[in-house]
Amino acid sequence: MTKTDTIVSREPNWLTGQILVAMPAMQDPRFVQTVIFLCAHTQEGAMGVVLNRPLRRPKFVELLAQLGIEPSPPQRQVRLGTGGPVDDNRGFVLHSADWTVEGSMLVDEHYALTANLEVLQAIAAGAGPSQGLLVLGYAGWDAGQLDEEIRQNAWLSVPADEAIVYDEDCPSKWARALAKLKIDPGMLSGTAGRA
Repeated sequence: MTKTDTIVSREPNWLTGQILVAMPAMQDPRFVQTVIFLCAHTQEGAMGVVLNRPLRRPKFVELLAQLGIEPSPPQRQVRLGTGGPVDDNRGFVLHSADWTVEGSMLVDEHYALTANLEVLQAIAAGAGPSQGLLVLGYAGWDAGQLDEEIRQNAWLSVPADEAIVYDEDCPSKWARALAKLKIDPGMLSGTAGRA
């Protein structure tokens, strides 16, 4: 059994609540230098949201106006981003688990995901979760697909932290996530291989 086989054969949901970091050898241009928060990893597949692809438009205020959510202007705002290539017309709020409603998916004791207007109404009114990120779309993998991509050295995983998840310094998130593993991005090879 190789080291990679040992890593990938853990519990089916071992990556839930972790951050995926794209390796330099990533072939899919949609995920080059991408940082993804993994909301679910089960035997049926995996689902996550990209953390480092900010949206320029619409602005949060504009989105609330389009959805008819008051007050305008809102009392609070959250950052908007592109969550991934799947269902990119659908919004998801990745947020702190200090606030949930019916339909929220509790990822772990720190993070939750909500995909209804109630979370946006709460944020606009100055309430809701203490921290959040609104993304359009998500990244998804079929059963076993993510595990296979990890075997092929496409992704590394690191523990999530609030700075990487929520802060606005998107250009540095990839390097900061690698730094959590004490990896210098300049030392990574762009080619995958096996020892």
